[in-house]
Amino acid sequence: MSETISQEWIAEQRAYNYHRTPERRIQTVEEARAFVEEVGFCHFWPIKDVETPNLFHAIAGRVRPVPMEHDDPDISKCWGWKDQSLGKKWWYYGKLLRRRATLVSLDLLPTLYACSENYGDLNGYLQEYRAGMLTAEAKQIYEALLTHGPLDTIRLRREARMSAESAKSRFERALVELQVGLKVLPIGVARAGAWRYAFIYEIVQRHFPDLPEQARHIKRSEARRTLLLQYLDNVVAADRKMISKVFHVLKWTPTELDRTIATLLREDKIREVQVKGVKHSQLVSTRALERGL
Repeated sequence: MSETISQEWIAEQRAYNYHRTPERRIQTVEEARAFVEEVGFCHFWPIKDVETPNLFHAIAGRVRPVPMEHDDPDISKCWGWKDQSLGKKWWYYGKLLRRRATLVSLDLLPTLYACSENYGDLNGYLQEYRAGMLTAEAKQIYEALLTHGPLDTIRLRREARMSAESAKSRFERALVELQVGLKVLPIGVARAGAWRYAFIYEIVQRHFPDLPEQARHIKRSEARRTLLLQYLDNVVAADRKMISKVFHVLKWTPTELDRTIATLLREDKIREVQVKGVKHSQLVSTRALERGL
């Protein structure tokens, strides 16, 4: 193995892993499902200055800006397959990493859930609220769903007593807070509101009733190891700053991240190498090194 790798080699590996080539571009919904299974987790759209795979570029088969035209064929597939998937348990979809729309394979979902603050029962949110870890607005939204079952965004605002225009931004922030905490997720689309398009939300534990038990026996240290290794297998190379940025919502401490990296280095699952033209060393997937060098 060479101790130094090139940025061009990393780019080639990422293009392959992200399906950003004409030969590997995603053309069917079945291929989209397989892509999410393959990468474990990805963003829905490309996120500026964040290194992760995303579904839109995989559908396009290349790097391209997200167009504004709704009739763009890549946009149509992306939106259409996402809406088609809601409620079907093909994957987890919701705002998560970087508080942006994220897709997670069902195999990896318990690992992410193990990193959350959920206590494994529907009323666990009260402990978080009392500890100051859940806002009052998020509590109101969660309790509206708990009481009434799945609700579209319009009715959810009403039942959470946040239908006033002045409460709109607080409602939206709280809804993202609940998604990041793996407490609620969209499960469908209703023809409601001015645009006749509104997500229907449900409590994660009710939509995935086996999830708490699946996650119960996963230690947080093992969950961090699994997620970090999957991430580096996908992106090939990253520094500690990028890793912290991608997993920021999971609230890993610097010590926890350092221990996880040390474990993977000791197991030779990842290696620390120099990249030509990059000042700081990078953490690189051993699997990628062995496959490509």
